[in-house]
Amino acid sequence: MPGNEPSRAGALPDLDRFRLRAFVETLRAAGELEEHAGPLDPVDLPALLEQNPKAVLMHGVGAERHDLVGNVAGSRRRLALAFGVAPEKLMHEVQRRLRNPPRLVELTRAEAPVQEVVLTGDEADLTTLPAHLQHGLDGAPYISAALDFIVDPRTGATNSGIRRLMLRGRRETGVDLVSPSDFRAIYEANVKNGPFPVSFVVGAHPVDYVSATMRVPVDELGLVSSLRDAPLPVVKCVTNDIRVPADAEWVLEGYLDARGHVEPEGPFGEFLGYYGEVKRNPVFHLTAITRRRDALFQTMSIGGADMSATDTAQLNAIRTEVMVWRALENAVREPLAVFATPSSGGMFNMRISLRQRVPGEARNAIAAAFSSLANVKNVFVVDPDIDIFSHEQMDWALATRFQPDRDLIVEGGFRALPLDPSLGGKSRVGGKAGFDLTWPFGSLGRLEQSVPAPPRFEGKTFASVRAALEDGPKYFEELMTATGSRDGREIVRDLESLRESVGVTRDERGRWGLGR
Repeated sequence: MPGNEPSRAGALPDLDRFRLRAFVETLRAAGELEEHAGPLDPVDLPALLEQNPKAVLMHGVGAERHDLVGNVAGSRRRLALAFGVAPEKLMHEVQRRLRNPPRLVELTRAEAPVQEVVLTGDEADLTTLPAHLQHGLDGAPYISAALDFIVDPRTGATNSGIRRLMLRGRRETGVDLVSPSDFRAIYEANVKNGPFPVSFVVGAHPVDYVSATMRVPVDELGLVSSLRDAPLPVVKCVTNDIRVPADAEWVLEGYLDARGHVEPEGPFGEFLGYYGEVKRNPVFHLTAITRRRDALFQTMSIGGADMSATDTAQLNAIRTEVMVWRALENAVREPLAVFATPSSGGMFNMRISLRQRVPGEARNAIAAAFSSLANVKNVFVVDPDIDIFSHEQMDWALATRFQPDRDLIVEGGFRALPLDPSLGGKSRVGGKAGFDLTWPFGSLGRLEQSVPAPPRFEGKTFASVRAALEDGPKYFEELMTATGSRDGREIVRDLESLRESVGVTRDERGRWGLGR
């Protein structure tokens, strides 16, 4: 895509600022890192990673004694640290950075840290990397944190995503390319022309992985720069013409062969918490491995018992929130917050907070979320007083503000994610449900919709209870404040006397007043 040509003027950019190993040190300082000295065998790794609330740095992995890190993006707090903001501001910071113009800086091979070590021919051996069996029924050890970079021959634009690679041998892997994606469309449009070049980065800053999840119509190498909010150093690969981030940890260069979707790949523990079946997929052929001298390999947590602790669910959630927010900006006047629950894979269950300006905006928000992404299935819309990041408050809103025959919206025939096990087979379409958990428009302020809170004893003071009531109706709390009462029972006695002399009344909100 025109406009993303690299430039070079002045000094080199900081080549360690966005490297994975540097970010791991940030996690250590934040108390978000668990470390194991090793030596460790690959069989030891799943137990250290599964459901671990922290990122895990493991030394001395396998016979080659690699350094390996996992769960780096497995919490919203860790992703927020990568962007330098508080967790509740993460989505808006991503939105802000998406507007940045890309800045690419071309490096030579001698300048690029990721090409400090170059292995080709027999030295390029995938089985020397610390890939490991992640789930009990997986088809083989997987490289699960691979960022793919390809170039669309038609436009010249770089496309990027996240792939898993199943080891098939020293220089072959399977590549999951079944689900609809730009990569799949570009590959299938060009497979007839022969081997299709691709390079995989393994080990990168979390910002780069967030970039790879986005679906926006731009050159996606430039998108990495935009989301970094900084110039991106790039270098051309050794055995193909693809440019990759020059400050990455590892790069696996090669090509997909021209046979298409032919070889069995899988099963694999998928990001929705279930196994994916054996699929027919293309084969990746390795032509080179390049890396930093002190390269840090990376693995990603995907399926498992606690979806919210997986890298993929957290990364999916940010992407889903960005796409839904963009749709809401055109559909309603005042969206306040969005949250895609990681426990639903970061995409199926969507929560939206908004302030309704006109009747029907909650339903407009539901419709906008339905159409924003195929993977958004259940949408919950709440008023501003509900914290959408609180499971307890959302459950309370569902219990007390929702009537199924009035507030449930169910529609069918939408394009669906084929991996959704509830589809029950090969169906590519499914239903979506909207839950309007807002109060009926214009009804806010009723006592029955007010949330109880402890008394604050704030307000005007008066000489007596009678003087306070002559000023106007008062709640009992206001009468205590008015007289400086630290007890309240004497107020009861004063009201009793007033009832016998001038009379007291109560309005529909329970406030005390004078009169009969």
